[in-house]
Amino acid sequence: MPISMSTAAADLVADPAAQLILRRLNVHVTGTGTPTLVFCNGFNCEQSVWYLVAPALAAQYQLVLFDQAGVGQSDHAASHDPRYATLAGYAQDVVEICQALALREVVLVGHSVGATIALLAAVQVPTYFSKVVLLAASPRHLNAPGYYGGFELSDMQEVLAGMEVNYQAWANTFATMLIGQYQAPELSYALIECASQADPEMAKHIVQLAFLGDYRAQVSLLRCPTLLLQCTDDPAAPAEVSQYLLNTLLDATLITLSTNGHCPHLTAPAEVVHAIQHFLASSVELG
Repeated sequence: MPISMSTAAADLVADPAAQLILRRLNVHVTGTGTPTLVFCNGFNCEQSVWYLVAPALAAQYQLVLFDQAGVGQSDHAASHDPRYATLAGYAQDVVEICQALALREVVLVGHSVGATIALLAAVQVPTYFSKVVLLAASPRHLNAPGYYGGFELSDMQEVLAGMEVNYQAWANTFATMLIGQYQAPELSYALIECASQADPEMAKHIVQLAFLGDYRAQVSLLRCPTLLLQCTDDPAAPAEVSQYLLNTLLDATLITLSTNGHCPHLTAPAEVVHAIQHFLASSVELG
């Protein structure tokens, strides 16, 4: 479902280089006010995945939405660039969007692997960002000595094997699992639709980067205030991960939402909006 009343960001700038970046990532701008919120989508998701929270937030803030390389209406050919061999390349896209639109004091809002991308972007070039909101975030999904991420390596190998056998069937099952039990079926359909349009090879690549990667070293480098939004009974990012982030981040607030699954912006949009509004209204800054 498209975000209503959005404008193609390339139409807002005159510089050809900036226009190229904004078109490549299908960047759109909606809403008015400050600060500006830049949204980093989760696995396989287009910018439309924020459709349940964007209208309320756009009434108060300017929103910048985009499709990551290889997803949605982005330039799929560009996704083969070597920069996307790591999540740092996706984080660089976020920085370049901010540069192209001359944004400062940006609030990054990221979900799942998009939360990791947001974290990396804020660490790469901290001068652009004032606050970060991480939904269902995990810097490492695999268990390690002294760390519980929720999965053993064999679990992840099984996930990757399922993608190889029948990608569409895997995507349908995975999307339903991420939405969580007892949720309206149409919420799963939104994720399934995104998965259906994705390049299976690109999807597998992102899964490998997200679920086999270890980004814990970057967590303590994040300097700006951070809001952690955790679902109850999250199958992809258990509560122990949020507690790890809370303990490791320099300035973090953790809110556990009254919804299960891995996609609170779909299953509990009003709670997410309220939490973000309250967080942005806070004047707490790093000392």
